[in-house]
Amino acid sequence: MSNSVSSQLTQALRKRQLIRFKRRFEDATIRGYVLGIGPRFFLLALVSDRIWFDGFECFRIADVRNVKPDPYKKFMEVALGKRGEKIPLKIHLDLASISKILESAGRAFPLVAIHREQIDPDVCWIGRVLSVGRESVSLLEIGPDAIWDKVPSEHRLKEITHVNFGGDYENALYLVGGEPPAKV
Repeated sequence: MSNSVSSQLTQALRKRQLIRFKRRFEDATIRGYVLGIGPRFFLLALVSDRIWFDGFECFRIADVRNVKPDPYKKFMEVALGKRGEKIPLKIHLDLASISKILESAGRAFPLVAIHREQIDPDVCWIGRVLSVGRESVSLLEIGPDAIWDKVPSEHRLKEITHVNFGGDYENALYLVGGEPPAKV
């Protein structure tokens, strides 16, 4: 973990500062507010390019680069305010480890998306967290058609590079797909 990145994230958290940064897995800039920092991951309230709060993301600190205050902070915050958008309150998420993140996010949100960008950078797996073991998470996935899989999938914890939940896409999938089937 980079001490520089970690200290920049800590400063942004303390100041409740809108930041932007890049990650080693993507060229796009990510923007939001740091809500918490753990040993390896941090929690971000994501601000989308359409200037809405769009759920929460947990990123590995080691993958982050170029953290800086957002140069369009004033515009962004005025737009968010005029839309009635407020910085989300700190959610109860345990950032101690990836397993704790998945367990606590799985309790708080109906769907969780996991990313394994070193394995497949163009895919995320979205579903209900069924259980978290020492080395893997069991996820009952829901497809882009909002249809639940019949069999859970297993994903190795050490391959997970970031996790998101509570965003527009996950919420739309849950709205259409509803609760998973009773028997899994």
